[in-house]
Amino acid sequence: MPPQGFEGTAISGRPVRRDAQSLPVCYRHPDRETGVRCTRCERPICPECMVSASVGFQCPECVRGGSGTGHAPTAAQPRTIAGGTVAADPRLATKILIGLCVAFYLVQLAVGDRFTEHFELLGQAYVPVFGSVEGIAEGQPYRLLTAMFLHGSPIHIIFNMMSLWWIGGPLEAALGRARYLALYFVSGLAGSALTYLIAAPNQPSLGASGAIFGLFGATAVLMRRLRYDMRPVIALLVINLIFTFGWANIAWQAHIGGLVAGVITGYAMVHAPRERRALIQYGTCAVVLVVVVVLTLIRTAQLS
Repeated sequence: MPPQGFEGTAISGRPVRRDAQSLPVCYRHPDRETGVRCTRCERPICPECMVSASVGFQCPECVRGGSGTGHAPTAAQPRTIAGGTVAADPRLATKILIGLCVAFYLVQLAVGDRFTEHFELLGQAYVPVFGSVEGIAEGQPYRLLTAMFLHGSPIHIIFNMMSLWWIGGPLEAALGRARYLALYFVSGLAGSALTYLIAAPNQPSLGASGAIFGLFGATAVLMRRLRYDMRPVIALLVINLIFTFGWANIAWQAHIGGLVAGVITGYAMVHAPRERRALIQYGTCAVVLVVVVVLTLIRTAQLS
């Protein structure tokens, strides 16, 4: 289910309550969602209303009122709150990720267990289909990544893809495509690494849940940054954690690992100072990936 509680701003300047699956709307064009705000009055503004200023973008009213010097909106490329490029299709990466997961699932159905057991997350175990010991500890680290695109049942993939659309779409628009993809893969790999470290080596795991929990954590950070009501997202987190620990056959390690990585990376994405933004954002991603590698090496040494 989608988080609730995002808000927009009406022309009068008074807040308007919106669903969390939507971004704020431009205060001059209520039919247009946007992740960019005027650096002076902090009202949401769409690309048409953005006026490039010495720092960030300002709305037409602030420029006319003498609050800053601006240029034509086309003088500089619009940026999201995280410094990403405002894309024509702000959900394109989310659509591609969903398409990849669906495509992999169709291959699983067509090929059968042989395909799934070759790419699912597995520490170390004898696999009858191959007649040999398989797993990450056996020189197959690619399983940390490929397991993120596999699913075990129709309900599993439907639930995950709905969550990815509800949470990932608005977050992609808010962060920008490159930063969103970095967050997604870093969170997913962190979830896989924690699963590999803690779970039984012969326990297979698969699914996009680790990455999705990372997006969920980053969404919470973004909502706090934009000063939205945090109660709905906290309630949704509690519900998801209840399912994580109360439902059998769920790899809670992937959920927790993805959530923690998502919160850390998301904080760097939306709180990094403008002058060193890219360095801090991608530097944080690199640090999380280093942790993933270290955890993988530690577990591999234990199983060798």
